[in-house]
Amino acid sequence: MNAVAPVAADDSPSRLDHLAEIARQLLQRCRARGASQAEVQCSEERGLSVDVRMGAVETVESTRDRGIAVTVYFGRRKGSASTADLRVDSLDATVDQACAIARHTQDDPAAGLADAALMAQPPAGGFPEFDAWHPWALEPDRAIDLALTCEAAGREHPRIANSDGASVGSSASLGVYANSHGFLGRERSTQHTIGCALIAGHGEAMQRDGWYTTALAADDLEAAVAVGRRAAERTAARLQPRSLATGQMPVLFAAEVARSLIGHLVGAVSGGALYRKASFLVDAAGTRLFPDWFAIDELPFLMRGFRSAAFDAEGVATRQAPLVRDGVLQRYVLGSYSARKLGLATTANAGGVHNLQVAANAGPLADLLRGMGRGLLVTELMGQGVNAVTGDYSRGAAGFMVEDGQLAYPVDGITVAGNLKAMFGAIEAVGSDVDPRSHIRTGSILVGAMTVAGAD
Repeated sequence: MNAVAPVAADDSPSRLDHLAEIARQLLQRCRARGASQAEVQCSEERGLSVDVRMGAVETVESTRDRGIAVTVYFGRRKGSASTADLRVDSLDATVDQACAIARHTQDDPAAGLADAALMAQPPAGGFPEFDAWHPWALEPDRAIDLALTCEAAGREHPRIANSDGASVGSSASLGVYANSHGFLGRERSTQHTIGCALIAGHGEAMQRDGWYTTALAADDLEAAVAVGRRAAERTAARLQPRSLATGQMPVLFAAEVARSLIGHLVGAVSGGALYRKASFLVDAAGTRLFPDWFAIDELPFLMRGFRSAAFDAEGVATRQAPLVRDGVLQRYVLGSYSARKLGLATTANAGGVHNLQVAANAGPLADLLRGMGRGLLVTELMGQGVNAVTGDYSRGAAGFMVEDGQLAYPVDGITVAGNLKAMFGAIEAVGSDVDPRSHIRTGSILVGAMTVAGAD
Protein backbone atom coordinates (compact mmCIF):
# COMPACT_ATOMS: atom_id res chain seq x y z
CA MET A 1 0.00 0.00 0.00
CA ASN A 2 1.22 3.52 -0.73
CA ALA A 3 0.80 6.41 1.68
CA VAL A 4 -1.99 8.66 0.43
CA ALA A 5 -1.75 12.37 1.11
CA PRO A 6 -4.83 14.16 2.41
CA VAL A 7 -6.95 15.67 -0.33
CA ALA A 8 -7.56 19.38 -0.51
CA ALA A 9 -11.12 20.69 -0.46
CA ASP A 10 -13.08 18.71 -3.05
CA ASP A 11 -14.53 21.06 -5.68
CA SER A 12 -16.00 18.28 -7.84
CA PRO A 13 -19.65 18.92 -6.76
CA SER A 14 -19.47 22.53 -7.95
CA ARG A 15 -17.72 21.49 -11.16
CA LEU A 16 -20.45 18.93 -11.81
CA ASP A 17 -23.07 21.61 -11.14
CA HIS A 18 -21.36 23.80 -13.74
CA LEU A 19 -21.33 21.01 -16.34
CA ALA A 20 -24.99 20.23 -15.59
CA GLU A 21 -25.96 23.86 -16.13
CA ILE A 22 -24.09 23.92 -19.45
CA ALA A 23 -25.96 20.77 -20.50
CA ARG A 24 -29.33 22.33 -19.63
CA GLN A 25 -28.52 25.48 -21.58
CA LEU A 26 -27.42 23.49 -24.61
CA LEU A 27 -30.64 21.46 -24.59
CA GLN A 28 -32.61 24.73 -24.52
CA ARG A 29 -30.63 25.98 -27.52
CA CYS A 30 -31.37 22.74 -29.39
CA ARG A 31 -35.10 23.04 -28.72
CA ALA A 32 -35.06 26.69 -29.79
CA ARG A 33 -33.59 25.64 -33.13
CA GLY A 34 -36.40 23.17 -33.73
CA ALA A 35 -34.75 19.86 -32.81
CA SER A 36 -37.30 17.20 -31.95
CA GLN A 37 -34.82 15.44 -29.65
CA ALA A 38 -31.37 16.26 -28.32
CA GLU A 39 -28.68 14.94 -26.01
CA VAL A 40 -25.56 16.48 -24.48
CA GLN A 41 -22.44 14.99 -22.95
CA CYS A 42 -20.11 17.16 -20.88
CA SER A 43 -16.84 15.82 -19.47
CA GLU A 44 -13.82 17.08 -17.60
CA GLU A 45 -10.64 15.28 -16.60
CA ARG A 46 -7.60 16.24 -14.57
CA GLY A 47 -4.51 14.12 -14.32
CA LEU A 48 -0.84 13.81 -13.46
CA SER A 49 1.60 11.35 -15.03
CA VAL A 50 5.31 10.79 -14.43
CA ASP A 51 7.80 8.62 -16.33
CA VAL A 52 11.31 7.75 -15.17
CA ARG A 53 14.03 5.57 -16.66
CA MET A 54 17.38 4.40 -15.31
CA GLY A 55 16.98 6.56 -12.22
CA ALA A 56 16.29 9.78 -14.14
CA VAL A 57 13.05 11.67 -14.73
CA GLU A 58 11.92 11.62 -18.36
CA THR A 59 8.50 13.31 -18.30
CA VAL A 60 6.17 15.01 -15.86
CA GLU A 61 2.82 15.90 -17.36
CA SER A 62 -0.17 17.59 -15.81
CA THR A 63 -3.35 17.50 -17.89
CA ARG A 64 -6.69 19.23 -17.75
CA ASP A 65 -9.12 18.31 -20.51
CA ARG A 66 -12.79 18.90 -21.15
CA GLY A 67 -15.24 18.18 -23.90
CA ILE A 68 -18.79 19.05 -24.91
CA ALA A 69 -20.68 16.88 -27.40
CA VAL A 70 -24.11 17.81 -28.77
CA THR A 71 -26.37 15.51 -30.78
CA VAL A 72 -29.66 16.68 -32.28
CA TYR A 73 -32.44 14.84 -34.08
CA PHE A 74 -34.87 16.33 -36.53
CA GLY A 75 -37.25 13.43 -36.77
CA ARG A 76 -34.96 10.56 -37.78
CA ARG A 77 -32.15 12.78 -39.06
CA LYS A 78 -29.14 13.07 -36.77
CA GLY A 79 -26.32 15.58 -36.42
CA SER A 80 -23.46 15.79 -33.92
CA ALA A 81 -20.79 18.36 -33.11
CA SER A 82 -18.31 18.90 -30.29
CA THR A 83 -16.14 21.56 -28.70
CA ALA A 84 -13.81 22.15 -25.78
CA ASP A 85 -14.56 25.89 -25.67
CA LEU A 86 -17.14 26.95 -23.07
CA ARG A 87 -17.63 30.49 -24.35
CA VAL A 88 -21.23 31.28 -25.24
CA ASP A 89 -20.51 31.96 -28.90
CA SER A 90 -18.63 28.65 -29.23
CA LEU A 91 -21.48 26.71 -27.62
CA ASP A 92 -23.96 28.41 -29.97
CA ALA A 93 -21.79 27.56 -32.95
CA THR A 94 -21.59 23.92 -31.83
CA VAL A 95 -25.38 23.63 -31.68
CA ASP A 96 -25.71 25.34 -35.06
CA GLN A 97 -23.20 22.94 -36.58
CA ALA A 98 -25.01 19.89 -35.21
CA CYS A 99 -28.32 21.19 -36.57
CA ALA A 100 -26.84 21.92 -39.98
CA ILE A 101 -25.44 18.41 -40.20
CA ALA A 102 -28.80 16.89 -39.23
CA ARG A 103 -30.64 18.86 -41.87
CA HIS A 104 -28.34 17.45 -44.56
CA THR A 105 -28.46 13.81 -43.54
CA GLN A 106 -30.94 11.19 -44.63
CA ASP A 107 -33.60 9.67 -42.41
CA ASP A 108 -32.41 6.68 -40.39
CA PRO A 109 -35.30 4.65 -38.93
CA ALA A 110 -33.11 3.50 -36.05
CA ALA A 111 -31.96 7.00 -35.04
CA GLY A 112 -33.18 8.77 -31.92
CA LEU A 113 -32.86 8.77 -28.18
CA ALA A 114 -33.50 5.65 -26.15
CA ASP A 115 -37.16 5.33 -25.13
CA ALA A 116 -38.17 7.75 -22.38
CA ALA A 117 -39.71 4.96 -20.28
CA LEU A 118 -36.28 3.31 -19.98
CA MET A 119 -34.52 6.30 -18.42
CA ALA A 120 -32.93 5.66 -15.02
CA GLN A 121 -34.75 7.35 -12.16
CA PRO A 122 -32.49 8.82 -9.46
CA PRO A 123 -33.35 7.92 -5.87
CA ALA A 124 -33.52 10.62 -3.21
CA GLY A 125 -30.04 12.11 -2.96
CA GLY A 126 -29.11 11.32 -6.54
CA PHE A 127 -27.61 8.39 -8.38
CA PRO A 128 -25.19 6.18 -6.37
CA GLU A 129 -21.48 6.50 -7.14
CA PHE A 130 -20.45 2.92 -6.19
CA ASP A 131 -17.43 4.12 -4.23
CA ALA A 132 -15.66 5.26 -7.40
CA TRP A 133 -14.46 8.69 -6.24
CA HIS A 134 -11.09 8.61 -4.47
CA PRO A 135 -9.01 11.67 -5.45
CA TRP A 136 -5.31 11.40 -4.64
CA ALA A 137 -3.47 14.62 -3.73
CA LEU A 138 -0.42 13.41 -5.63
CA GLU A 139 2.20 16.11 -6.02
CA PRO A 140 4.78 15.74 -8.80
CA ASP A 141 7.65 15.24 -6.34
CA ARG A 142 5.80 12.40 -4.62
CA ALA A 143 4.89 10.80 -7.96
CA ILE A 144 8.56 10.96 -9.03
CA ASP A 145 9.65 9.36 -5.77
CA LEU A 146 7.18 6.50 -6.22
CA ALA A 147 8.28 5.88 -9.82
CA LEU A 148 11.97 5.94 -8.90
CA THR A 149 11.35 3.61 -5.95
CA CYS A 150 9.45 1.20 -8.19
CA GLU A 151 12.18 1.09 -10.84
CA ALA A 152 14.99 0.85 -8.28
CA ALA A 153 13.33 -2.13 -6.62
CA GLY A 154 13.17 -3.90 -9.99
CA ARG A 155 16.74 -3.04 -10.96
CA GLU A 156 18.03 -4.57 -7.72
CA HIS A 157 17.35 -8.01 -9.18
CA PRO A 158 20.71 -9.50 -10.24
CA ARG A 159 19.48 -10.54 -13.69
CA ILE A 160 18.03 -7.17 -14.69
CA ALA A 161 20.36 -5.40 -17.10
CA ASN A 162 18.30 -2.46 -18.29
CA SER A 163 14.98 -0.71 -17.90
CA ASP A 164 12.19 0.54 -20.09
CA GLY A 165 11.15 2.73 -17.19
CA ALA A 166 8.54 3.12 -14.49
CA SER A 167 5.47 5.32 -14.44
CA VAL A 168 2.94 6.70 -11.98
CA GLY A 169 -0.36 8.22 -13.01
CA SER A 170 -3.47 9.60 -11.36
CA SER A 171 -6.64 10.95 -12.95
CA ALA A 172 -10.04 12.22 -11.90
CA SER A 173 -12.96 12.36 -14.34
CA LEU A 174 -16.32 14.10 -14.19
CA GLY A 175 -19.20 13.55 -16.59
CA VAL A 176 -22.74 14.76 -17.17
CA TYR A 177 -25.20 13.28 -19.63
CA ALA A 178 -28.53 14.97 -20.31
CA ASN A 179 -31.24 14.58 -22.93
CA SER A 180 -34.56 16.07 -23.96
CA HIS A 181 -36.51 13.36 -22.12
CA GLY A 182 -35.63 15.31 -18.99
CA PHE A 183 -32.89 12.92 -17.93
CA LEU A 184 -29.73 14.32 -16.32
CA GLY A 185 -27.12 12.07 -14.78
CA ARG A 186 -23.80 12.90 -13.16
CA GLU A 187 -20.80 10.64 -12.69
CA ARG A 188 -17.35 11.03 -11.18
CA SER A 189 -14.52 8.54 -10.83
CA THR A 190 -10.80 8.31 -10.21
CA GLN A 191 -8.10 5.91 -11.36
CA HIS A 192 -4.48 5.53 -10.27
CA THR A 193 -1.64 3.42 -11.69
CA ILE A 194 1.94 2.38 -10.94
CA GLY A 195 3.83 0.37 -13.56
CA CYS A 196 7.33 -0.83 -14.44
CA ALA A 197 8.92 -2.50 -17.51
CA LEU A 198 12.38 -4.06 -17.28
CA ILE A 199 14.93 -5.81 -19.49
CA ALA A 200 16.97 -8.87 -18.57
CA GLY A 201 19.92 -10.38 -20.45
CA HIS A 202 22.12 -8.90 -23.16
CA GLY A 203 22.18 -8.64 -26.94
CA GLU A 204 19.92 -11.06 -28.78
CA ALA A 205 19.22 -12.87 -25.52
CA MET A 206 17.40 -9.90 -24.00
CA GLN A 207 13.89 -10.33 -22.64
CA ARG A 208 11.38 -7.65 -21.64
CA ASP A 209 8.45 -7.87 -19.27
CA GLY A 210 6.82 -5.85 -16.54
CA TRP A 211 3.99 -5.40 -14.10
CA TYR A 212 1.51 -2.73 -13.12
CA THR A 213 -1.13 -2.05 -10.53
CA THR A 214 -4.23 0.06 -11.09
CA ALA A 215 -7.22 0.91 -8.89
CA LEU A 216 -9.89 3.51 -8.29
CA ALA A 217 -8.45 4.23 -4.84
CA ALA A 218 -4.74 4.71 -4.20
CA ASP A 219 -5.04 2.64 -1.01
CA ASP A 220 -5.88 -0.37 -3.21
CA LEU A 221 -2.66 -0.14 -5.23
CA GLU A 222 0.16 -2.59 -4.72
CA ALA A 223 3.21 -0.97 -3.13
CA ALA A 224 5.66 0.59 -5.59
CA VAL A 225 8.46 -1.70 -4.35
CA ALA A 226 6.26 -4.78 -4.84
CA VAL A 227 5.43 -3.72 -8.42
CA GLY A 228 9.11 -3.29 -9.28
CA ARG A 229 10.09 -6.62 -7.76
CA ARG A 230 7.31 -8.48 -9.51
CA ALA A 231 8.27 -6.86 -12.82
CA ALA A 232 11.84 -8.05 -12.28
CA GLU A 233 10.79 -11.61 -11.40
CA ARG A 234 8.57 -11.86 -14.47
CA THR A 235 11.32 -10.51 -16.72
CA ALA A 236 14.08 -12.74 -15.36
CA ALA A 237 11.85 -15.81 -15.65
CA ARG A 238 11.70 -15.31 -19.42
CA LEU A 239 15.44 -15.67 -20.01
CA GLN A 240 16.73 -18.47 -22.26
CA PRO A 241 13.37 -19.25 -23.88
CA ARG A 242 12.82 -22.10 -26.29
CA SER A 243 10.45 -22.63 -29.15
CA LEU A 244 8.19 -25.66 -29.49
CA ALA A 245 7.43 -28.29 -32.08
CA THR A 246 4.10 -27.65 -33.77
CA GLY A 247 1.30 -29.72 -32.31
CA GLN A 248 -1.91 -29.86 -30.31
CA MET A 249 -1.88 -29.34 -26.54
CA PRO A 250 -3.84 -27.80 -23.67
CA VAL A 251 -3.35 -24.04 -23.40
CA LEU A 252 -3.78 -22.21 -20.10
CA PHE A 253 -4.29 -18.47 -20.51
CA ALA A 254 -3.02 -16.65 -17.40
CA ALA A 255 -5.62 -14.34 -15.87
CA GLU A 256 -4.02 -11.16 -17.24
CA VAL A 257 -4.43 -12.42 -20.82
CA ALA A 258 -7.52 -14.62 -20.31
CA ARG A 259 -9.75 -11.56 -20.18
CA SER A 260 -8.96 -10.94 -23.85
CA LEU A 261 -10.91 -14.12 -24.70
CA ILE A 262 -13.95 -12.68 -22.93
CA GLY A 263 -13.35 -9.40 -24.75
CA HIS A 264 -13.58 -11.26 -28.08
CA LEU A 265 -16.91 -12.70 -26.96
CA VAL A 266 -18.22 -9.26 -26.03
CA GLY A 267 -17.14 -7.84 -29.38
CA ALA A 268 -18.85 -10.66 -31.25
CA VAL A 269 -22.18 -10.23 -29.42
CA SER A 270 -22.20 -6.41 -29.57
CA GLY A 271 -24.88 -4.76 -31.65
CA GLY A 272 -22.69 -3.03 -34.21
CA ALA A 273 -21.01 -6.27 -35.27
CA LEU A 274 -24.33 -8.13 -35.32
CA TYR A 275 -26.40 -5.79 -37.47
CA ARG A 276 -23.51 -5.45 -39.92
CA LYS A 277 -23.29 -9.27 -40.08
CA ALA A 278 -19.63 -8.92 -39.15
CA SER A 279 -19.63 -11.45 -36.32
CA PHE A 280 -19.19 -15.20 -36.04
CA LEU A 281 -21.97 -15.16 -33.43
CA VAL A 282 -24.83 -13.77 -35.54
CA ASP A 283 -28.09 -15.38 -34.35
CA ALA A 284 -26.26 -17.08 -31.45
CA ALA A 285 -28.49 -15.83 -28.60
CA GLY A 286 -30.08 -18.80 -26.87
CA THR A 287 -27.48 -21.27 -28.13
CA ARG A 288 -24.85 -23.15 -26.14
CA LEU A 289 -21.35 -21.74 -26.66
CA PHE A 290 -19.59 -22.94 -23.50
CA PRO A 291 -19.59 -25.98 -21.22
CA ASP A 292 -22.75 -26.32 -19.13
CA TRP A 293 -21.05 -25.05 -15.94
CA PHE A 294 -19.80 -21.81 -17.52
CA ALA A 295 -21.37 -18.47 -16.52
CA ILE A 296 -20.74 -14.75 -17.00
CA ASP A 297 -22.72 -12.09 -15.14
CA GLU A 298 -22.84 -8.35 -15.71
CA LEU A 299 -22.56 -6.48 -12.41
CA PRO A 300 -23.16 -2.75 -12.94
CA PHE A 301 -23.58 -2.05 -9.21
CA LEU A 302 -20.27 -3.48 -8.04
CA MET A 303 -18.63 -1.29 -5.40
CA ARG A 304 -15.32 0.08 -6.71
CA GLY A 305 -15.96 -1.61 -10.04
CA PHE A 306 -14.13 -0.08 -13.00
CA ARG A 307 -17.35 0.20 -15.04
CA SER A 308 -20.03 0.49 -12.35
CA ALA A 309 -22.92 2.79 -13.31
CA ALA A 310 -26.59 3.34 -12.60
CA PHE A 311 -27.23 4.33 -16.22
CA ASP A 312 -25.61 3.74 -19.59
CA ALA A 313 -24.38 6.30 -22.11
CA GLU A 314 -27.97 6.99 -23.20
CA GLY A 315 -29.43 7.34 -19.69
CA VAL A 316 -31.03 3.87 -19.73
CA ALA A 317 -31.18 2.24 -16.29
CA THR A 318 -28.58 -0.50 -15.97
CA ARG A 319 -29.43 -3.85 -14.46
CA GLN A 320 -27.61 -6.91 -13.20
CA ALA A 321 -28.12 -9.67 -15.72
CA PRO A 322 -26.45 -12.86 -16.96
CA LEU A 323 -24.61 -12.78 -20.27
CA VAL A 324 -23.91 -16.52 -20.23
CA ARG A 325 -25.71 -18.99 -17.99
CA ASP A 326 -25.25 -22.78 -18.01
CA GLY A 327 -23.03 -22.32 -21.07
CA VAL A 328 -25.84 -20.65 -23.06
CA LEU A 329 -25.55 -17.12 -24.45
CA GLN A 330 -28.50 -15.35 -22.84
CA ARG A 331 -28.51 -12.08 -24.81
CA TYR A 332 -26.57 -9.62 -26.89
CA VAL A 333 -24.86 -6.37 -25.81
CA LEU A 334 -26.98 -3.55 -27.25
CA GLY A 335 -27.59 0.16 -27.14
CA SER A 336 -30.84 1.58 -28.49
CA TYR A 337 -29.56 2.15 -32.04
CA SER A 338 -28.23 -1.36 -32.59
CA ALA A 339 -31.29 -2.81 -30.84
CA ARG A 340 -33.61 -1.06 -33.30
CA LYS A 341 -31.50 -2.23 -36.23
CA LEU A 342 -31.94 -5.80 -34.98
CA GLY A 343 -35.60 -5.46 -34.00
CA LEU A 344 -34.71 -6.00 -30.34
CA ALA A 345 -34.66 -3.98 -27.10
CA THR A 346 -31.63 -2.20 -25.65
CA THR A 347 -29.77 -4.11 -22.95
CA ALA A 348 -28.55 -0.85 -21.32
CA ASN A 349 -25.11 -1.31 -22.84
CA ALA A 350 -24.70 1.90 -24.80
CA GLY A 351 -21.06 2.69 -24.13
CA GLY A 352 -20.12 -0.92 -23.31
CA VAL A 353 -20.52 -3.56 -20.64
CA HIS A 354 -20.57 -2.77 -16.93
CA ASN A 355 -18.24 -5.19 -15.09
CA LEU A 356 -18.30 -8.81 -16.22
CA GLN A 357 -17.68 -11.59 -13.70
CA VAL A 358 -16.66 -14.99 -15.06
CA ALA A 359 -17.57 -17.75 -12.61
CA ALA A 360 -14.70 -19.96 -11.45
CA ASN A 361 -14.95 -23.74 -11.28
CA ALA A 362 -11.38 -24.38 -10.16
CA GLY A 363 -8.75 -23.18 -7.70
CA PRO A 364 -5.72 -20.91 -8.15
CA LEU A 365 -3.15 -21.08 -10.94
CA ALA A 366 -1.04 -23.73 -9.22
CA ASP A 367 -4.03 -26.08 -9.13
CA LEU A 368 -4.73 -25.53 -12.81
CA LEU A 369 -1.10 -26.26 -13.68
CA ARG A 370 -1.17 -29.51 -11.75
CA GLY A 371 -4.44 -30.47 -13.37
CA MET A 372 -3.27 -29.87 -16.95
CA GLY A 373 -0.15 -32.01 -16.54
CA ARG A 374 1.56 -31.09 -19.81
CA GLY A 375 0.72 -28.04 -21.89
CA LEU A 376 1.39 -24.35 -22.44
CA LEU A 377 0.89 -21.46 -20.02
CA VAL A 378 0.42 -18.25 -22.01
CA THR A 379 1.43 -15.05 -20.21
CA GLU A 380 1.66 -12.70 -23.19
CA LEU A 381 -0.24 -12.38 -26.47
CA MET A 382 0.93 -10.39 -29.48
CA GLY A 383 -0.60 -9.31 -32.77
CA GLN A 384 -4.19 -8.87 -33.89
CA GLY A 385 -4.81 -12.22 -35.57
CA VAL A 386 -8.50 -12.57 -34.77
CA ASN A 387 -11.08 -12.67 -37.58
CA ALA A 388 -14.30 -11.30 -36.10
CA VAL A 389 -16.40 -12.64 -38.99
CA THR A 390 -15.22 -16.25 -38.88
CA GLY A 391 -13.88 -16.48 -35.33
CA ASP A 392 -10.52 -17.73 -36.57
CA TYR A 393 -7.87 -17.07 -33.93
CA SER A 394 -4.10 -16.94 -34.43
CA ARG A 395 -1.86 -14.87 -32.18
CA GLY A 396 1.79 -14.70 -31.30
CA ALA A 397 2.41 -15.83 -27.73
CA ALA A 398 4.99 -16.24 -25.00
CA GLY A 399 4.85 -18.09 -21.72
CA PHE A 400 6.02 -21.34 -20.18
CA MET A 401 5.97 -25.00 -21.04
CA VAL A 402 4.31 -27.05 -18.32
CA GLU A 403 5.60 -30.56 -17.59
CA ASP A 404 4.18 -32.83 -14.89
CA GLY A 405 2.07 -29.95 -13.60
CA GLN A 406 5.05 -27.62 -13.06
CA LEU A 407 6.58 -24.75 -15.01
CA ALA A 408 9.43 -26.33 -16.98
CA TYR A 409 10.99 -23.58 -19.14
CA PRO A 410 10.06 -20.30 -20.87
CA VAL A 411 8.93 -20.29 -24.49
CA ASP A 412 8.48 -17.58 -27.10
CA GLY A 413 8.39 -17.23 -30.88
CA ILE A 414 5.26 -19.37 -30.97
CA THR A 415 1.71 -19.00 -32.26
CA VAL A 416 -1.47 -20.30 -30.64
CA ALA A 417 -4.31 -20.93 -33.07
CA GLY A 418 -7.87 -22.18 -33.21
CA ASN A 419 -11.40 -20.93 -33.73
CA LEU A 420 -13.02 -18.90 -30.97
CA LYS A 421 -16.29 -20.80 -31.11
CA ALA A 422 -14.45 -24.11 -30.74
CA MET A 423 -12.19 -22.62 -28.06
CA PHE A 424 -15.20 -21.47 -26.03
CA GLY A 425 -16.65 -24.95 -26.16
CA ALA A 426 -13.32 -26.51 -25.19
CA ILE A 427 -12.83 -24.50 -21.98
CA GLU A 428 -12.16 -26.98 -19.20
CA ALA A 429 -11.58 -24.70 -16.23
CA VAL A 430 -11.67 -21.12 -14.97
CA GLY A 431 -9.39 -20.42 -12.01
CA SER A 432 -10.10 -18.47 -8.86
CA ASP A 433 -7.01 -16.27 -9.44
CA VAL A 434 -9.01 -13.25 -10.64
CA ASP A 435 -6.99 -10.35 -12.05
CA PRO A 436 -8.66 -7.29 -10.43
CA ARG A 437 -7.19 -4.74 -12.84
CA SER A 438 -10.03 -4.72 -15.37
CA HIS A 439 -13.80 -4.47 -15.69
CA ILE A 440 -13.62 -8.03 -17.07
CA ARG A 441 -13.00 -10.09 -13.94
CA THR A 442 -11.76 -13.58 -14.69
CA GLY A 443 -9.21 -16.04 -13.46
CA SER A 444 -6.94 -18.12 -15.68
CA ILE A 445 -8.78 -20.03 -18.44
CA LEU A 446 -7.76 -23.51 -19.55
CA VAL A 447 -8.64 -24.50 -23.13
CA GLY A 448 -8.42 -28.26 -23.58
CA ALA A 449 -6.69 -28.32 -26.97
CA MET A 450 -5.25 -25.74 -29.37
CA THR A 451 -2.70 -25.74 -32.14
CA VAL A 452 0.64 -24.41 -30.94
CA ALA A 453 3.04 -23.61 -33.77
CA GLY A 454 6.75 -23.07 -33.15
CA ALA A 455 10.00 -22.91 -35.07
CA ASP A 456 11.18 -26.37 -33.98
